Amino acid sequence: MSRLEAKKPPLFISEPLTKDTFSQSLSLLSGILKSCYGPAGRLKQLHNGAGGYVCTTSQSSAIFGHLSVSHPILRVLTASVQNHVSRFSDCGLFTAILCCGLIENLRSLNIASCTIIKISKHLLSLCMDYLKSEACGCRIPVDFSSVEALLCLVRSVLTSKPACMLNKQEVDHLTVLILKAFMFTVPSHVETNAVLGKCIVVPVKGKRVVDSTVLPGLLIETPEIPSAKPLIVKRSCSNVIKIALFCVSMSGDLFSPEEGTITVHHGISLEKSELNQLLNVGNQLVNDEVGLVICQKVIHPSLKQYLKENHIIAVDRAGLSLMEPLSQMTGSKPIASIHFLSPSCYGSLKDVRIESFASKHFVHLIPTDAVVCSLLLCNRNETAWDELK
Repeated sequence: MSRLEAKKPPLFISEPLTKDTFSQSLSLLSGILKSCYGPAGRLKQLHNGAGGYVCTTSQSSAIFGHLSVSHPILRVLTASVQNHVSRFSDCGLFTAILCCGLIENLRSLNIASCTIIKISKHLLSLCMDYLKSEACGCRIPVDFSSVEALLCLVRSVLTSKPACMLNKQEVDHLTVLILKAFMFTVPSHVETNAVLGKCIVVPVKGKRVVDSTVLPGLLIETPEIPSAKPLIVKRSCSNVIKIALFCVSMSGDLFSPEEGTITVHHGISLEKSELNQLLNVGNQLVNDEVGLVICQKVIHPSLKQYLKENHIIAVDRAGLSLMEPLSQMTGSKPIASIHFLSPSCYGSLKDVRIESFASKHFVHLIPTDAVVCSLLLCNRNETAWDELK
């Protein structure tokens, strides 16, 4: 490969706010965001200029994800808004428009930068104090004995995104589902430090919106487990299903060179030794009456077969994102070593079933107290599904 253009040294700009190009870029970005905001907001189609995937959207996370921003200050601005959206999942457009407006107005005052920083910090403290006060107009009193206010709130969010392409029937159906999913995450027993559960969005593309549904518990896609055969799961003497959650690889791989060197005696096979250790773990799981094993990474085929012969369901490649909700739902502690296995790390489930949606097969984990739920979200095409998610 050859470079089409000579590599340039890094460009350092001492006072970028004084440049006319920045004002034009900021004004253009502000105009794009304002035209997407509110009930009359319009859609944008974004692509990279060389063809390929076209994103149709009006929401900030998708706009900033596909918009190419070159100016350093605008990069900081967009990164800050993206961080805000990742933390709070809301008000991305409002935050970006507010930031653009503040920068434009503060530049027009012709005040020293240090004074502008002090003014901004003071305004921020005033805003935070107001938002935390009881007089804040942004607070919505909600009576959980009547869900009408909650339904109106969810419906207003759904109808504000035209790229979802939803009709009234679909909006009503999704509104009820989303509120139901939220109710699943509210703990049944209120404690001093109550924590909401998790709602996991499961994508099902190419289906009707009204086929969307919400289920208590967790769905894990498992194409290896056939749905036609009845599922036989080992239960403990207390009629619950014990679950072991592993966050370490169980593939039997050897140490990587970066982890250091090991000394091996003549005639010793590392692969065989590692597999024997995995089978020892499987034997302990059988003796401890474990019925379900979930691994964040990969499980060795021989261990999988051994567990299957003893009526233990083995699910691997669950991924990092499911570790926290699995632990919260089952009470299990992720096991980080195959050389030490404590029975206190096990969790429990009420039931395990096989569910099929479209062409996908899932293991459905049903807890005793459903603080985690799975929302199967359907839409007619990929663009509309991405916007809905």
